[in-house]
Amino acid sequence: MQLNKTSKYAIRILSYMANHRGGELLSAREISETLNIPYKFLTKIMTDLVKEGFIVSIRGREGGNKLARDASKITIMQVLNALNEFNNQSECILGIGSCDNRNKCSLHDQWIKPKKIINDMFNNTTFKNLDGEKFKI
Repeated sequence: MQLNKTSKYAIRILSYMANHRGGELLSAREISETLNIPYKFLTKIMTDLVKEGFIVSIRGREGGNKLARDASKITIMQVLNALNEFNNQSECILGIGSCDNRNKCSLHDQWIKPKKIINDMFNNTTFKNLDGEKFKI
């Protein structure tokens, strides 16, 4: 299982923003350069994150971006769901279409337990858990 590039970048962006406490406004340019994410792609992702209520964007010379709510209130799964990362939970891990109890691939039964562990991790991990200087973003 691998997250798509948009989801990976969104998690990195929100993690970076969670590290900047005190409501400090961050420019998209600064985030782009610090995280080495192409500026146009970053602004598209940030627009989606604003629409979904994860980021507040303030326009103007003194403007910038910040988290819309406390990092402890945003889970990774909320972000992944907002970006439609898990819109097809029945997709086969081997990439051969739909996979369910009636139409199983050779790894279906073995994949159920790790898939639940991963989903639980995403549901229980907030961006507060991901902030701090000790993590690479």
